[in-house]
Amino acid sequence: MATRTLLYIPIVHSQTDMGTLSESVRKITMQKFGARVWHKKVNIINSFWSAVEDTLNRISFVYEKTRLYQDGIPVCGRELDIVKDLAKNGSLNHQLLVHLIEKGATIMGTESPDLLIEEYQLTYLALKSGDLKEAVRTQAMQKDAGNLLLAKRDTFIANRIDQTLLPGETGILFLGMLHNVANYLPEDIQVQYPMQNLSDKRGKGYV
Repeated sequence: MATRTLLYIPIVHSQTDMGTLSESVRKITMQKFGARVWHKKVNIINSFWSAVEDTLNRISFVYEKTRLYQDGIPVCGRELDIVKDLAKNGSLNHQLLVHLIEKGATIMGTESPDLLIEEYQLTYLALKSGDLKEAVRTQAMQKDAGNLLLAKRDTFIANRIDQTLLPGETGILFLGMLHNVANYLPEDIQVQYPMQNLSDKRGKGYV
């Protein structure tokens, strides 16, 4: 029986990926670290995505049998439109998705819309003031709720992959580093980590 393969790409989010919360993220980061560190972080994120693209370019894919699963993309029927819009706005993550789609890969709705709304609401409450101390205080209060929500999202994503990734196909999962979807996947899906070396550099600016 043909196996199912999933390439797990732990990603870092850029300011563009944060959408309407991007300015609050920038303000809080500037308060905590200063302008120099903010610009360094931007450069590190750009380098990270270049490394991801280089890594995937070295792997031989049958693109017509490759499915793309993306952090933050809901099951909604407008997945491709969302990816293209974010790519046009400058998201390196979604520009890479467009590149893979143009080669023949298929973008999949990945997340529960309801759970994404919950995630946005929690994040909005933490970041809306644009103040570092307030954000830290709110995040501490939300810790248990945030962990439970993350587990629910991971369970949904794993089920979605199981339901849509067919024997003989390859999935590429782009997902934030705090997630742990692999724990919820069935045993017949072979999970590979082509970016393992970069993921191990979390203490060096990749988060």
